[in-house]
Amino acid sequence: QVRLVESGGGSVQAGGSLRLSCAVSGYTYSGDCMAWFRQVPGKEREGVARTTSLPGTTRYADSVKGRFTISQDNTKNTVYLQMNNLKPEDTAMYYCAYRRLYCATDAAQFSSWGQGTQVTVSS
Repeated sequence: QVRLVESGGGSVQAGGSLRLSCAVSGYTYSGDCMAWFRQVPGKEREGVARTTSLPGTTRYADSVKGRFTISQDNTKNTVYLQMNNLKPEDTAMYYCAYRRLYCATDAAQFSSWGQGTQVTVSS
């Protein structure tokens, strides 16, 4: 069982930056998928970024391209989401997620989730 614990959320003004961290415990393989999703009340969970340890597998939602960067530090078993030039529409609960073997876009295909960390961007 893979366990995920997020941290790093908070409140920031528009144009600011935050870095979210996801501590991963449990055994994972290089091709397994790590992803960040976000959700606002009343809406479906939205994929923000996803990646594996294999080259060329990182993908971003159009709404965050050029502003967010997902990365992994395998020495620390941690996945990061660097968020720059934040906008009020980025306000959401952000979740780290894990999927075995390869990435998917559907949240239902991810087997492990963190508890979430709130990001609030004010204008």
